[in-house]
Amino acid sequence: MKKQIITTIILLIATAAITVAYFKNLNPAGSNTSRVMAAIPDNASVIFQFTNEKSFYDIFNGNTLLESVTGKDKIADIDTVRDVLLGNPLIAKYFSGQSLFISLHPLKDNGVDLLLTLSAGKGFEERLIGQLSEEKNSGLIINPLHVQGAKGYSIYFNSIKKRFYVVDKGEGIFAGSFSQELVALSAQSKFNGDKQDFVLLSEQQNSNSLANLYVNYEQLTPLFSKLFVNNTDIFRSFKLLSAKAVLSMNYKSDALMFSGISTLQKGSFTYLDIFADQQPVVNHLKDIFPATTAYSTNLSVSDPLKFGTDLYQYHVKAGIQKEQDLLFGKIKAEAGINLRTEFNNLLGNEFAIVTTRYEENYAIISVKDGSKLLPFMTNISNMVTDNIGQFKYSKLPFFLLGDAFGILKKPYFMILDNYLILATSQKELISYADTYLNRKFLNKTDAYNQFYDLLSERSNVAFFINFKNSQPILKRDMNPDVYSSFENNNPGWKSFYGASYQLSSSDENFYTNFCMRLNNVDTTAVNNEFQ
Repeated sequence: MKKQIITTIILLIATAAITVAYFKNLNPAGSNTSRVMAAIPDNASVIFQFTNEKSFYDIFNGNTLLESVTGKDKIADIDTVRDVLLGNPLIAKYFSGQSLFISLHPLKDNGVDLLLTLSAGKGFEERLIGQLSEEKNSGLIINPLHVQGAKGYSIYFNSIKKRFYVVDKGEGIFAGSFSQELVALSAQSKFNGDKQDFVLLSEQQNSNSLANLYVNYEQLTPLFSKLFVNNTDIFRSFKLLSAKAVLSMNYKSDALMFSGISTLQKGSFTYLDIFADQQPVVNHLKDIFPATTAYSTNLSVSDPLKFGTDLYQYHVKAGIQKEQDLLFGKIKAEAGINLRTEFNNLLGNEFAIVTTRYEENYAIISVKDGSKLLPFMTNISNMVTDNIGQFKYSKLPFFLLGDAFGILKKPYFMILDNYLILATSQKELISYADTYLNRKFLNKTDAYNQFYDLLSERSNVAFFINFKNSQPILKRDMNPDVYSSFENNNPGWKSFYGASYQLSSSDENFYTNFCMRLNNVDTTAVNNEFQ
């Protein structure tokens, strides 16, 4: 009996040890990942993480995907750091197999730049860095550098004639960039293992992922302020989302694809939060987007009445309830209708804001019965034809549908079947009517359909950009240096057909899909298909 008790105790201890080890592997904030990411300056909007090993680089060997995103020169610079510095036999074993984090940061005066951060493996001694330039044919000239009181190095690459700056963050973590300003910012940023600027995968999930993309939505606004000189409306609501995302790469040879979760901040108070309380809906409005669409935001709700109620409560919290109530009270007094109630009762499951390459702005709104909505629209408008009128009252699209529709102050309207179409001019509505009646839609092009085949069928929020159609708008709004890179880099962003970012409600957060697909060979201009 005594032996059985001892055996039982040993088995219990072994079981407990295995259980502890198992749950350590399921740690929601992977130990090494969280440690390194805590060393990255908190103004990073996007971080790309992958393992610094030959198998990862072999996957993209001869593939232009990553080169198209970063630009030929940037990827060449990163390759030089990898091959000449991290690949030097003296230190290669300490950095091979380690996670490399490439983060994107806005700079004070010089646009944006990349910061590389990684940790050294066990046994690494910092003196080895100083010895690198003593190696024969190392291709490196290394000098000590003190940045903001931190120890670092200035590393000159003979092959590309550029300096790479490195700062020691402590605990075996190093950060480097070709931007001295960015390295100084990294040196200033105190290491804080408790900070949570990004949501992390568990260590087990991380080890099973080819690469990860981390997004801090709140840092997108300062990033966009560096990329654009004009106050562009591209994805305005998306930039204001208060959330953090971690997305894992799904490899495809002709597309960058990531999927994961966008976690809303506690106490978050943004327009897009409303859609987290809806169920994902099959997207149909995309089928009537003009072939000239440059970019769009497609919003979908499973319960339009709940959306109307939630939007009103959002406006109450935003402090604009009084203005809204006065407007709808005035409409009831002058037109004799309770517009908010009638509109919400007839609202369908989808509504979108679309901008074309000719800078036309359309709201395309599905309704349950266009013939029933028409009298209400007529009563609040000055009719210019039998089918087209202009709203008498300002800001109605904003109050009825939310922030994304605020660009249409006092629009013109028409109803086509069960779609309410809004635009800034009568001419634009006539143009869209021609598109609708003659089926000049984006989904009539092979390139769009091949792109859409990669996307989720259902969502609540779907952002889309067609890079070719967006080019005239980007030229107008972008920082000239940034646009020059966009226009001239080959491969570059022009190598992509388009990009999509989809948010689908999931447990009060958003399941997220991001996709950028390369152009087909010999892709022709979209509008030429309708000549």
